[in-house]
Amino acid sequence: MEYQSYSIRRLLDSVSSGSVRIPAFQRGFVWDMDRVAYLMDSIYKNYPFGSLLLWRTKYKLAVERKLGQFELPQPKEDYPIDYVLDGQQRLTSIFSVFQTELEPASEGGWLGIYFDFEADEDVQESKFLAIPDHDVDPERHFPLSVLFDSVKYREAASRFSNDKIKRLDEMQEKFKEVSIPAQILKTDDRAIVAIVFERVNRLGMELDTLQLLAAWTWNDDFDLLESFKELKEDLEEFGFSEVGEDSDLILRCAAAILMKDPTPDSLLELNGQQVRAAFPKVRNGILGAIDFLRTQLKVMALKNLPYSSLIIPLCVFFAEPEGKEVSYDANVYAKLKKWFWRSCFTNRLVVKQRELP
Repeated sequence: MEYQSYSIRRLLDSVSSGSVRIPAFQRGFVWDMDRVAYLMDSIYKNYPFGSLLLWRTKYKLAVERKLGQFELPQPKEDYPIDYVLDGQQRLTSIFSVFQTELEPASEGGWLGIYFDFEADEDVQESKFLAIPDHDVDPERHFPLSVLFDSVKYREAASRFSNDKIKRLDEMQEKFKEVSIPAQILKTDDRAIVAIVFERVNRLGMELDTLQLLAAWTWNDDFDLLESFKELKEDLEEFGFSEVGEDSDLILRCAAAILMKDPTPDSLLELNGQQVRAAFPKVRNGILGAIDFLRTQLKVMALKNLPYSSLIIPLCVFFAEPEGKEVSYDANVYAKLKKWFWRSCFTNRLVVKQRELP
């Protein structure tokens, strides 16, 4: 792990150049504007406001998120990329407040952040406000958006008295001198990235393995999220829409089929080509299991099962590559039924290979 510090100017340049990016498995920007204003106040008053955790890699993810309302430019060739694992809300706030180079892809309800000359010098109350344009008092409010643009800053400050200009210069200097700590995780091991992301976000959000897989498996001919959506639509026709809506259950089925381990994180050991090539097998396994439940066991919906994980061993049994079907005789059929009803009534579930029923 490497430790660095960023000035706001350096951070703005890194994002604008495309070298700092948001991975698809991050959630979107969720802070309200008052919280953004309080972050500015914390920076101004030199209060602790957190650090960044960046994952540095030479590989660009195929699926990424916008940074707030901004589409980020493509990074330069042979340039290391820093993906934000922790601190996205702070980074998005800082960039959205101060940047002047990129045009927002959407307005998204963003308000300007202003320094309030009339705010009390109070350790608790904020000296910064998020207010719409029609509420701005030009004699009282100064826009932070011009703070790192010297031409626009001089123009905006020129209308104030010398005393106020001095206060603005002092305020600008504080933001220019701030140092934002960052930890840099340098690795191309996806399992390590997944573990780190899950741990640092344990209190905020759970690791979205589906988003993580989608980011690593996408290409022009295959979109994992779109493939899951299509599978969900097919399952609705059979009355098993709940399976398609439960991404964790589908991932557990996929992991059991491909890795012989019904733990979604085990799928992260596969590369994109392996997941793309194997998806028809996963699809066939899930559809085959549901067809067996409906036609042979008269189970017409997932809610009729005592627990949804019963479907996982059946998916493994019926998983075959595209163009192949599972054939079984009366003896295997009897063993499948015996296993199913015993599992239902004994509250025990054992994942078995196809040759074991």
